[in-house]
Formats: sequence, structure tokens, C-alpha cells
Amino acid sequence: MTGLKTTSMTSTELREASVMGKSKTQKTRAQAATPYVWDGEDEDDRPLTREEMQAGIETYRRQRGRPTGSDKESTTIRFDRDVLAAFRAGGPGWQTRMNAVLRDWLKTQSPV
Repeated sequence: MTGLKTTSMTSTELREASVMGKSKTQKTRAQAATPYVWDGEDEDDRPLTREEMQAGIETYRRQRGRPTGSDKESTTIRFDRDVLAAFRAGGPGWQTRMNAVLRDWLKTQSPV
């Protein structure tokens, strides 16, 4: 039969690997890998402490998404392809530039 995968692990070993969340390949790699030991010389190579990792995770969580207090509103609008192409050609930040152009245009218009 084609497509069958066999293993040399016993059912007990498979169960233990499954409980640990590891496949045979991952388990073999983990057992064969030499644990990392910091030599104390280069501070950039120093592993993070648990507290440093947790602080980094918390910082990342606070930075995601739009900043609080933003007065922007999400909407759907259709523009001609050539207009969008012109703004997108300027690279990242094209939506901000488009917003600035519309704001300048509003300044030239008389109030309704």
C-alpha cells in the first residue's frame, strides 16, 4: 500500500511522545541537540530570563492594534484604479497621504 508510514516506536513510546506533544522526529532532534550554554562574553547572546520574556510579551500585547483614543473610523469606499495606483506607487503610508490630500481639499471648500 502506498502512502503508509510506519514507525519503529512502540505503542507506549508513541503514547508518551503524543502526551508530550512531540513527534518521533521532534523527540529525536530534542534528545540529540546539545543544550545551549551561554559563555558569558557577548551580552547579546545571553538567554532571556523568565521575567524579561514576560515583560517582552506584555509590551507586544500593548502595542498591537490601533492606539487607544484614535478618532479614525473604518469605512468602505471605492476609488478609480488609476487614483489608487498613483497613491500606492508612493510606497507604504499611501492611505495616510490620501487622508492628508482629502483634508487639504476640505480646507479649500466653503462650508455647506
